[in-house]
Amino acid sequence: MLAVAVLLGVVAGAPANANPADPPGSLSYGGWQRTYQVHAPVGGAPVALVLNLHGAGMSSGEQAALTDYNAVADQYGFVVAYPDGIDLSWADGRGASIPDQQGIDDVGFLAALIERLSAEYGIAPGRVFVTGMSAGAFMANRLACDRADLISAIAPVAGTLGVGVPCAPSRPVSVLQIHGTADPVVPYTGGGMVGRGGPSEILSAPAVAALWAAVDGCPGPLAAQAPGPGEIQRSVAAGCAGGTEVALVSIDGGGHTWPAGRFALAAAVVGPTSQAINASQASAQFFAARV
Repeated sequence: MLAVAVLLGVVAGAPANANPADPPGSLSYGGWQRTYQVHAPVGGAPVALVLNLHGAGMSSGEQAALTDYNAVADQYGFVVAYPDGIDLSWADGRGASIPDQQGIDDVGFLAALIERLSAEYGIAPGRVFVTGMSAGAFMANRLACDRADLISAIAPVAGTLGVGVPCAPSRPVSVLQIHGTADPVVPYTGGGMVGRGGPSEILSAPAVAALWAAVDGCPGPLAAQAPGPGEIQRSVAAGCAGGTEVALVSIDGGGHTWPAGRFALAAAVVGPTSQAINASQASAQFFAARV
């Protein structure tokens, strides 16, 4: 069932881009009426735009509630947008989801949304960032691989990249990857997984971080920093091309959750939610350092 998007009739040869007559919170793209929520800070011009992508089976509103990202957006002066994926999922390149199977162009949709919101809120180039949970994290990685011209940094949480998904960004992208080592849904060590859309083969969290370090031209591999609080281990590759940085935050024993988030599913299903790091604050700080 296509839960959050309504198929529209499209005239042959008509452009598949945004319609200026779209109502608020709606964007026509590729023959679909796509929806999103947006929150802007009160007082003063926003300094950056963050896309926050929901996981499979979730909605934009649930992602906003899970991450409480409006609060950190207000703190840092960000506009934050929560797009809705078709069938509550994304075409992230793994081929498992309904959007992937139907050939939905989510890269194009999110790029069009970035361009619309950047124009509406006066966001300067180089100040667009993306985070996301689970399937939203897979989509964040894919979007950065394909449209690095629009995105300066990403912070995927509990998601990596499908095996065989190409990643040759047009310019370096800073990456903060957060992943629990005991994630029962998206294995930290990669390999086979079965999500809402079916089975897929994925890269491990360290392998994705290493991939980004390679494509960003980092001078060396990620190196472990001094132990963080409790179960947190942070590895970093700094001094990369264009001043970028790649960081992997591994949460020892962490589950398939948003650290310090308001996760609704039982720990028996998704594993424990770490309180040793706040993924919303950590990603916002990472983004703010690049404004």
